[in-house]
Amino acid sequence: MTSLKGVIPYLVTPVDDSGAIKGDVLAKLTSDLIDKGVHGVTPLGSTGEFAYLNAQQRLKVVEVVVKAAAGRVPVVPGVASTSIQDAVAQVRAYKAAGADGIVAILEAYFPLSQQDVERYFMAVADAADAPVVLYTNPNFQRSDLSIDVIARLSRHPNIVGLKDASTNTGRLLSIINRCGDALDVYAASSHIAACVMMIGGKGWFAGPACAIPRESVRLYDLCHARRWDEAIALQKRLWAFNEAFATFNLAASVKAALQIQGYAVGEPIPPQSPISDACRSTMADILARLGDDA
Repeated sequence: MTSLKGVIPYLVTPVDDSGAIKGDVLAKLTSDLIDKGVHGVTPLGSTGEFAYLNAQQRLKVVEVVVKAAAGRVPVVPGVASTSIQDAVAQVRAYKAAGADGIVAILEAYFPLSQQDVERYFMAVADAADAPVVLYTNPNFQRSDLSIDVIARLSRHPNIVGLKDASTNTGRLLSIINRCGDALDVYAASSHIAACVMMIGGKGWFAGPACAIPRESVRLYDLCHARRWDEAIALQKRLWAFNEAFATFNLAASVKAALQIQGYAVGEPIPPQSPISDACRSTMADILARLGDDA
């Protein structure tokens, strides 16, 4: 089964003014990130604005990324739905398109019990026949994963990891202690990645890595080598991007940074607001201070 580790950027979804997917821009971004050392790519994450895309757009995004990656790194798209039937259909379509794994996201309109939540993720994992990373984000999701449910899900042979987008590093340590080697844990941009690596994390899935890939990979390498003093020093420098990412709309901040770097990724998908001058100025300043030559 495909191994997932290291820095896995959440790709933005480039769109033109009519809302059409800009496949050439997405392909170039994907290939450039791989050339700069990232360990995998995830289309259709939060930064990829999955909630604003229809089924045809989502599938095209996956097809473009798979073709551009050309087997060099795993492609692990997000699968998100309110229903099991639709989620399973996405899994099958993305696998047929060449995806190497899945990041499983649960959307919810009505409240769900923990039994309902568990049933959803089990169904996705059953359909995947590939590595599945659970995604939990209590800030956005109506129904979160409890530690008890995570522990039970970790026994499924296809469920290999958990991407946690809370800010609760103590919860991550509890999950690591509870699940042991049965489940790899990955940070999100809301966590201090070096700290997650220090307690046993395997890497991170994060939107900012789209714009600062070399620095992100360098941070992972330092952590992997257990050169903690250097890792923390670099993490402090990179944290300014995470702060901006949390302050501005997720896609807007990363798209602004990528536009500054020459990628014509377009604006956030409506009804989200266009990139503001303040956001663009902030991102330009951060990139200049980081000195990333991406």
